[in-house]
Order: sequence, then structure tokens, then C-alpha cells
Amino acid sequence: MPSHLDLAADLRAALRPLTRRLLRSRTISLGKSGIMNRLNDHGAATASELAAAEQITPQAVAVALKELEDLSFVTRARDDVDRRRVYVELTDAGRAALKTDREDGTRWLADALDTRLDDADRQTLADAVIVLRRLIDAGDDE
Repeated sequence: MPSHLDLAADLRAALRPLTRRLLRSRTISLGKSGIMNRLNDHGAATASELAAAEQITPQAVAVALKELEDLSFVTRARDDVDRRRVYVELTDAGRAALKTDREDGTRWLADALDTRLDDADRQTLADAVIVLRRLIDAGDDE
């Protein structure tokens, strides 16, 4: 069995081209996509909440939100109670764009799984997904 360091290096090397291929057809940058995914999964948030959750600077969030707003992918609304607070929400157009970006990569991967792997390989990957989720869920760096 390889050392933990060797296994980590091998896993990273194997995932890098796969990740690149999955992201190739995206029309939304990773940073903006992360913000949109956060809003989609957790609902409305302030810019500072998004910056903390995505671990990026408030300035980077501000720029991304301006661009997303220009594309009509997000809207801003003042809090009814505390008018100083501004919440950002994903629009229907934003959800549709996010869905399209996700589906393109998923379709490519599903086709690759179907045409390049046999049933045993697909089962090995299904088992590995469980282990990878456990690895991520156990992390404290999100």
C-alpha cells in the first residue's frame, strides 16, 4: 500500500484532469459559481456572509455580485427589519444558468462512465464516492 503522502499525490493527480474536463464547458467562473451554489443551497445571504462562507475577500464578492447582478442572476433586497442589511438572492435566471452549467459536466461524465467503464469499475467508483464524501465531511476547512 502506498504511503498517505503518495496516495494523496496520486489522488490529486487523478482528479486534476477530471476536474478540468468537468469545468471545461462552464460559462460561469468558479468564484461566481461558488457564490451561486451557496445561494442556491442555503438561501439569501449578505455579501459578508458569502465572503466568509466562500473564503474569499469581501472585495472579490462585491465584484462578483455586481457582475452576477448585471447578468440578472442575483438580486439584492434590504432587510425589512434592519434596513442597513442587504440580502442577495439567486434569481430564476441564475438557477437556470447554474443548472445548465452543472448538467453539461454531468452529461459528459455520465457518458464517459457508460462508454469507458464496465460495471465493476462503476461499482468501484460508487464505493469511492462514499469514501470521498466521508473524507470531505470529516474536514474542518470548509
